[in-house]
Amino acid sequence: MFHLMRRGRRSFASKLAVSVVALSTALATPVLAAGKTITAVMHSDLRILDPIFTSAYIARDHGYMVYDTLIATDSNFKIQPQMADWKVSDDKLTYTFTLRDGLKWHDGTPVTAEDCVASLKRWAAVDSMGQQMMLFTASLEATDLKTITLKLKEPYALVLDAIGKPSSRVAFMMPKRLADTPVDKQIPEQIGSGPFKFVPTEFQPGVKSVYVKNTDYVPRKEPPSWTAGGKVVKVDRVEWITMPDAQTALNALQSGDIDFMEVPAIEMLPTIEADKDLKVDILNKFGFQTGARMNFLHPPFDNVKVRRAAFLAVNQKDVLDALIGNPKYYKTCAAAFICDTPFATEIGGEVLAKGGDMAAARKALAESGYDGTPVVLMAPGDVVTLKAQPIVMAQHLREAGFKVDLQATDWQTVVSRRASQKPPKEGGWNMFVTNFVSADASNPISNIAVGGQGTKGGWFGWPEDAKVEQLKDAFVRAASLDEQKKIAAEIQKEAYDQVLYIPLGQYQSPSAWRKSLTGVIDGPATPVFWNIDKSE
Repeated sequence: MFHLMRRGRRSFASKLAVSVVALSTALATPVLAAGKTITAVMHSDLRILDPIFTSAYIARDHGYMVYDTLIATDSNFKIQPQMADWKVSDDKLTYTFTLRDGLKWHDGTPVTAEDCVASLKRWAAVDSMGQQMMLFTASLEATDLKTITLKLKEPYALVLDAIGKPSSRVAFMMPKRLADTPVDKQIPEQIGSGPFKFVPTEFQPGVKSVYVKNTDYVPRKEPPSWTAGGKVVKVDRVEWITMPDAQTALNALQSGDIDFMEVPAIEMLPTIEADKDLKVDILNKFGFQTGARMNFLHPPFDNVKVRRAAFLAVNQKDVLDALIGNPKYYKTCAAAFICDTPFATEIGGEVLAKGGDMAAARKALAESGYDGTPVVLMAPGDVVTLKAQPIVMAQHLREAGFKVDLQATDWQTVVSRRASQKPPKEGGWNMFVTNFVSADASNPISNIAVGGQGTKGGWFGWPEDAKVEQLKDAFVRAASLDEQKKIAAEIQKEAYDQVLYIPLGQYQSPSAWRKSLTGVIDGPATPVFWNIDKSE
């Protein structure tokens, strides 16, 4: 992937009450007094703990705390050894990964190649890049206790990029007994080999998640760089506190009751920047793409003409003004594969580039046969970067002639509900909005929203599109970057013609933390808590 880059809402009062309870509960924890503790408010509450079961970023962030990866990506977009080193045969058909010494699971048992093979297979069953890699795979097996051997049917240049990519879904390693869990079920335990251990007895969904230093973890000797290098833990404990109201979280940050705030509201930045005890910075310099996804299994979006009407109705600037407000931190963009990257193009997205066409949307909807079926649009109110988009989308759709059922909920309910293929009247859905880190959307293989696999391995919404799958296959076989660019443009046109999803623009999201924290690492995807120290 990175080689390719090179080439019912609660009132404020109730939110405040929940946040105060959460914070007071956390601060009352007796273990907190022992050693150094980082208290953080992340972008979302954590409820689903299996980072392979869901592509939700908060589950990915949890994954980096608990699990480790065979290989990883550094700040120069290079794949580096992490749990394993590797060799590639001269004919490019055999990849041999050798585990480094001293790797242990959190339950004290040694990490084996058999564990890692099972982990790779579970990951590859649901990840877009993993699925594509497996189409080229002849065999994947443990050839001894420390050796994983991947043999290909024909050369495939993205093996390392897939296994070492930094964002959802990440190829996290776990014991075989957990990795053997079917992908449609969540793993029953959080046992990894990563730098932190999850504390299940202190896990309170909606309140807090707790991690403690894994004293058995042996970091690599290289300096940390994005998700690669030495993951040296310098504190004893990390607590993620759920605090859905941004102002309450900012007050807690200023008072020192929390140390780190992943996503402060943009309008709060002047206050943060004026506080001598706080630091603000953009950790993910590549930013995010926000987008809307429809459900292709049920009316009205099982009709491409209806989907097209929705596509025509969107005005990205309206969405971004409501979401971010400050143009310094956002840009409208018609490129499915991220503006200012090798695969950026406006082909098929010209209407997005000019800000939509409401008159054309109304005409298209009138001609589509739309019968007034309500669009069930899920609207999470507890995540700063996901609150505005559904409200603006609902307005656009209504202006175009749609009947919209905007259902207020929280993000973790969206994450759970979007996996349901039931009709909307039975608890299903028609549309949700989500965000992708730009690294996840930067090429046709990593961008999960442009897949056409339907219910057989496809992402939530489940469109079937044989043409886009054929083009993706051609993309990975292309001999040059120029040929890849041409195919990527064709994929984008097909994705927009069939409205596989609707990009709503790009933005950056600064984080804030107290200056008592040092060693905070930037990266292309997630805030990480290794290398961070805290002065008392």
